Amino acid sequence: MPMVMRRLRDPDINPCLLESDASTRCMDENNYDKEKCSTSFLKYKNCRKFWNSVMVQRRQNGMKPPMPTAAERDEILGAMGKMPY
Repeated sequence: MPMVMRRLRDPDINPCLLESDASTRCMDENNYDKEKCSTSFLKYKNCRKFWNSVMVQRRQNGMKPPMPTAAERDEILGAMGKMPY
C-alpha cells in the first residue's frame, strides 16, 4: 500500500476515518448517486470542520502534536458526552 494510503487509513492521523468509510460505502451501495449520500457527506464535512478547529486551537496553544491521537480524541469526545458532528 502506498505511503499516502497508509496515512489516510491511520486512525492517529485521520480523525474522520469512520465518516470517510461510511461515505464511500454509501456511494458503493447507491451506484454513486450523490444525492442519496448527502447525509454521509455532511457528517464527514462536519467531522473535518470540528477536528480542524481542534487542531488550530492546539497549534495556537503550542501543543504537540497539533492533531490529538486516537486515544486523546476518544477522551475529548467522551468528555463532551455526545458527538459534536
